[in-house]
Amino acid sequence: MTVVLAHGLGGAQDLPIPAALAIAGAAAALAVSFIVLAVAWRHPRYDAATSGRPAPAWLARVVDSPVFGTALRLLGLAFLLYVGWAALAGPDLLVNPTFGSVYVLLWVGIVPLSLLCGPFFRAVSPVRTVNLLFSRLTGGDPDRGLYDLPRWIGYWPAALGLFAFVWLELVYPDATYLSPVRLWFAVYFAVMLIGSALFGSRWLERADPFEVYSTLVGHLSVFGRRDGMLVLRSPLANLDAVPAAPGLVGVVAVLFGSTAFDSFKDSNVWLTFTQTTDLPVTWVNTGVLLGFCMLVGLSLAAAVMATGVRDGLRRLELPDLFAHSVVPIIVGYMVAHYLTFFVESGQQTLIQLSDPMATGANLLGTADWQVSYWLSLHPTFLAVTKVLAVVTGHVLGVIAAHDRAVALLPRRHQLTGQLPLLLVMVFYTVSGLYLLFGA
Repeated sequence: MTVVLAHGLGGAQDLPIPAALAIAGAAAALAVSFIVLAVAWRHPRYDAATSGRPAPAWLARVVDSPVFGTALRLLGLAFLLYVGWAALAGPDLLVNPTFGSVYVLLWVGIVPLSLLCGPFFRAVSPVRTVNLLFSRLTGGDPDRGLYDLPRWIGYWPAALGLFAFVWLELVYPDATYLSPVRLWFAVYFAVMLIGSALFGSRWLERADPFEVYSTLVGHLSVFGRRDGMLVLRSPLANLDAVPAAPGLVGVVAVLFGSTAFDSFKDSNVWLTFTQTTDLPVTWVNTGVLLGFCMLVGLSLAAAVMATGVRDGLRRLELPDLFAHSVVPIIVGYMVAHYLTFFVESGQQTLIQLSDPMATGANLLGTADWQVSYWLSLHPTFLAVTKVLAVVTGHVLGVIAAHDRAVALLPRRHQLTGQLPLLLVMVFYTVSGLYLLFGA
C-alpha cells in the first residue's frame, strides 16, 4: 500500500449550507466576538506569570523524573535511527515509510501531539539528545555554548528552517524521492548540532524549526510551567507565555502562509496555469509561496502597528508581541487542511513502518492493519469540521489579541487599535475558507 500524498476531502458541495453563507457567517462570528469582547473584557485576564494551578503531585513527579525524560529521549532517538535505516537502505519508492514519517507523522503530527502534551518535540528531539551526549563526553554544559546567542537573531533561523521544509514539501518536484529528503535532514542536523555547540540549547529553542513549531502549538495545551513548576491552566493563559522575540512574526507567517499556499496550488486555476505556462514552474511556485508568507507577515505587522503605543514601548516591537494571537488560527487551518491526510495517510505510514525494506516483513506487527476511510466516507461531517476548526481558531485569535491589546496599548487605543487587526483576521477567514472550499 502506498502513501497518498494528498490532503483532504470534503468541499463546498458537502456543506449543509451554501459555502458563501458559511464564509459570511464565519466573518460575522469574528465581528460579533470583537463586539462582545469590547463590552465585557475591559482588563487583561491572562498572565502566564501568575496563572495556573499546580498539576497533580503524581503527574509532576512522573513528568519531572529523570527516568521519564531519558525514556522520551531514547524513544525519539530510536525512532530517528529506525526511519534513518529506511531512508538509507530502503527502496526509493512511496512504500518507503520515510516519506510518511516526515510529511505526515512529523510535520502534521506535531499539531495534535503538542495540543495534547505540550511542547513534546523538545522532550524527544534527537538533536537535543545528541547534543546532551556530546556535552557529557566533553565535560561541557549542553545549555551553554561558546557564545551567547545575540538577541537580534531571535526566531529568524526557525523561520528560515520552516520555509526550507515547506518548500521541500510543497514546491520541490522531487520531494517524494529519498535523495532530497536525506540531504535536507543532513543539512538540518548539521546546522542544529553546530549551532548548539556554539550557542548551547538556546540555539535549539530559537532555531530548530520543529521544536519552535511544537512549542508554539504546545502553548495551546493545558500544560504549562510557572517558575519551573508544572501547572494546569487554560490554553489562552498558556498562549500568553509565548516569548516575544525578533522573527516570531516570520515564524507564524511561514506556518500560515504555507498552509494557504498548499490550498491555492491545488486550485483548478493554478493547476491550469502551471500546466500551460512556459515559465519554470518550480521558480514560479517558489515565488508564490514566498508571496503568501510575506502577505501574512506584512499584513499582520501593518495592522498591529497602525495604533498608538504607550510610553516605553516601540511601535516596531508590537508585531512580535501580538504574533502569538495567530497561533490558534494556524492550528485551525492545519486541522481543516490536513485532517484527512493525517488520519488516513498516517495509518498507511504505521502499516509501512513494519516493512521498511518492502520485503513483506512485519517488524512492528502493524503490516496487517487496514486503513479506515471513515472521514472520507463522511464528507459532510468533514466539511463542517473544517469550518468549525477555522472559525474556532480565529475567535481564539481575536480573544488573545484583545487581551494583549488591553494590557499593552494606551486606553484610548485599546479598541480602535484592534480594528486593523480585526479586518486582517476577517480577510484571513474569508480567503482561507474560500481556498479550502471555493478554489
